[in-house]
Amino acid sequence: MSQPILDVDAWSRAATAHLSSDEALLAIAETDLDAARRFQPGAVALSTSRILSLQWLDRRVHVVGEWPLRDGELSLIDHAGVVSLDWRSGETLLARWELRLGLQPAAQSLVDAWHRWREGDEALSAANCRACGVEVPVGVVLCETCAEDEQPPSTLTLLRLWRFARPYRSRLLLGFVLTMLATSATLVPPYLTKPLMDKLLIPYQNGQDLDKQLVSLYMFGLLAAALVGWGLGWARTYVLARVSERIGADLRTATFEHLLNQSVSYFGSKRTGDLMARIGAETERINLFLSLHLLDFATDVLMIGMTAAVLFSINPWLALVTLLPLPVIGYLIHVVRDRLRRGFERADRIWSEVTNVLADTIPGIRVVKAFAQEGREAGRFHAANRHNLEINDRVNKVWSMFAPSVTLLTEIGLLVVWTFGIWQVSNDEITVGTLAAFIAYIGRFYTRLDSMSRIVSHTQKAAAGAKRIFDILDHQSNVPEPAQPRPLPPVQGRIQLDDVSFRYGNRQVIRRLSLDIRPGEMIGVVGHSGSGKSTLVNLVCRFHDPSEGAVRVDGIDVRELAVADYRRNIGLVLQEPFLFFGTIAENIAYGRPDAGRAEVVAAARAANAHEFIMRLPHGYDSLVGERGQSLSGGERQRISIARALLIDPRILILDEATSSVDSTTEKAIQAALDNLVRGRTTIAIAHRLSTLRKADRLVVLDRGEMVETGTHDELMARRGAYYALHQAQARQAEALLEDGVVGTGAVADGGVA
Repeated sequence: MSQPILDVDAWSRAATAHLSSDEALLAIAETDLDAARRFQPGAVALSTSRILSLQWLDRRVHVVGEWPLRDGELSLIDHAGVVSLDWRSGETLLARWELRLGLQPAAQSLVDAWHRWREGDEALSAANCRACGVEVPVGVVLCETCAEDEQPPSTLTLLRLWRFARPYRSRLLLGFVLTMLATSATLVPPYLTKPLMDKLLIPYQNGQDLDKQLVSLYMFGLLAAALVGWGLGWARTYVLARVSERIGADLRTATFEHLLNQSVSYFGSKRTGDLMARIGAETERINLFLSLHLLDFATDVLMIGMTAAVLFSINPWLALVTLLPLPVIGYLIHVVRDRLRRGFERADRIWSEVTNVLADTIPGIRVVKAFAQEGREAGRFHAANRHNLEINDRVNKVWSMFAPSVTLLTEIGLLVVWTFGIWQVSNDEITVGTLAAFIAYIGRFYTRLDSMSRIVSHTQKAAAGAKRIFDILDHQSNVPEPAQPRPLPPVQGRIQLDDVSFRYGNRQVIRRLSLDIRPGEMIGVVGHSGSGKSTLVNLVCRFHDPSEGAVRVDGIDVRELAVADYRRNIGLVLQEPFLFFGTIAENIAYGRPDAGRAEVVAAARAANAHEFIMRLPHGYDSLVGERGQSLSGGERQRISIARALLIDPRILILDEATSSVDSTTEKAIQAALDNLVRGRTTIAIAHRLSTLRKADRLVVLDRGEMVETGTHDELMARRGAYYALHQAQARQAEALLEDGVVGTGAVADGGVA
């Protein structure tokens, strides 16, 4: 059995039943997300002595946790998309409840009540962000900006990539083994140098005969080591590069799929260019790090470790002298690491500004040229590019100091080794062959040490990119899936809005609206701009969830249904139809990619689109261009109607579908709409009465409230809000006719805004 959607009164009664006789309930706040951030009703209750956590289990409310008030601190953190209510004892998190932004006011009231209890009912209204000091409501410990940046980019963020690497762990293990073998092969040549010099070359220089067979054997050993090292290095690079490419591809796919599951409001608060930069540039940077720099780093670490072991086996004192620069280099890495990490994250953010200018300008190039704003857009790009240059200059200033310093230390270290080695040779403590082998190993050691120090830059860039990627992956939709989705029976089309309220932040948009729409009924929604018409449609489509109340379809709260299952029953025709780059047939079949050509043509005929499609050079296979710019507005609209017809929805949403076309085109679209609405539950928003005259009922909204409902004739007879709107539109139409304005029909029918 699915859980019910309980109201605050029901939670309050359940909480009160668990209180003792000397306790009083101070406040209660609903929660609607479980630990996995799926939709799950619950509540947090504050009494005079306890915090209680309530959940609906086994068909009734249970108290699943309680904590004495004096044992903790209650705080509220506003993240993007969700709000967390934390109960802490010092640094220990005792409990966390998560809820969507729509329930934040009640949670804030709960925190305020806790503060009043703690301060003895002293009036408190504001506090300060613990990070930047700006004023925030009581109980909110971080402002929105600081909450987003609470976790600075850390190198440890890269460890989270393991979830994408786990499916390839066997190939990663193979790559690691090949790396060890390839590194071992590169250590063989210096080891052969010592006997080659001490047993062959130096004795020959002192007059002894040269053993050519032994020389050939050593030469063969050097050649074999080089060939084996080359083969193992090629295999290692090939295996790990393939793995890293797949990890990068999986990361891009997961990020894009997660984006698709976000609510509409998430995209309203983000820049397209920034999201594109994260999925494109950031994942490519991470992929480059995994395929190239991480491989080099692993090789460097193995080389340094193995070389150090060989050096100590040859001569411990000389090996200790070799390792002298390591502590200083480690200190330098520690000093610059944080600066580089923050600098690279800032550079990434600024680069997204450059991408945003491109994402704004290129799709809107017609507007740019129409208003002769090429210079302005060039200036915007120049400013963003200059800002990007300034940030990168700061990072490069730090990096330009670090890299040469490491090189200098390694050169000094090599000089110290030479000096100490010559002193040992002069005292007959080591042979010249030993020193030569040592110097050969030292060359490899310091080369790898220098290379490993340079990986700091690439690591911090990858860490900054990984943080920006995981900022997307960690963001939870404020339209969550239910924890236990309810099966959706065949939809009949009855829509009920039960005492629904909705707010954007602190702005109340819909106020306690109740509406019952019968199956197959057509409802027209009218009102001034900003009255809540589009918000009502968004709630029905579940692009948003109500702050209070419930939206039900056939008696089922839509929050109990899987989002995709529910939306498959909704057809949406917008004021500005969006067409994807591709053929007309592909756009019509977007909701049903498996539809046959006959079904596509039938939908186009019903939408009065078949004739103009057949006049195109390639008919249904004609490319419409990006965003459908090769077609007129009326043609795009009829294709969008055909797209809605093809999925045969039980619920239809018309959002001002004819407001931006001329009267002639409107007639063709209206005929298509007549075919579309037949037998379907329809909610229509329109500026023109011609679209709404066939509506069974009209709903008049004003400032988020339903002020009137009835047929056109009934509302005109009442001479209320609808009558005033109608008369205002009629006077405007008459004024246009008197002025000789002909044409678009935008108000010629006495439409209602």
